[in-house]
Amino acid sequence: MFGYDLYMKYIISLTIFVFTLSPICNAASLVGRLGVGYTQHLDNGSPSLSLKLQRNRSTAIGGVFGLDSSSEGTFYTLGGKVYRYIYEEPQLNFYSALGFHLFTYQNTETEETEQGHQVNGLFGTEFSFQGLESIGFSFEFGMGLSKFQGKTHIKTLGHGLLLSAVHFYI
Repeated sequence: MFGYDLYMKYIISLTIFVFTLSPICNAASLVGRLGVGYTQHLDNGSPSLSLKLQRNRSTAIGGVFGLDSSSEGTFYTLGGKVYRYIYEEPQLNFYSALGFHLFTYQNTETEETEQGHQVNGLFGTEFSFQGLESIGFSFEFGMGLSKFQGKTHIKTLGHGLLLSAVHFYI
């Protein structure tokens, strides 16, 4: 029960934080800018580098790459995402996205390295704070199909601020 109470306090604190700071949020024009950042939204839990390039006002492309190499084996994550901006508000950019990712992981039952894949259909938003337009925070939700641990999964997805992506735009 302690874990659930802590989780609810986290959700309530995050909600208050977002609504309190929303008046100072501002969506920036990111056309032609490259975003470099971090994401951890894959089924294998691999932290990955994330790149996002907004080609024009309506589309962007992105990619992810992660690597974990040790004496136990080498695990990687490689993927891409296509974004379609639905509309802009003064404080947020709303989008839909389609992503495909390949990754390796250590199967907990057989202790062998195996390959998995994940396809996601998502809706999301990205925002930045006024005065810090070069840093974009995003969160996403939608449906996913994955092959992982020898099973095929169809599931709903919800990626919070730190699991979805944080990008610094150059």
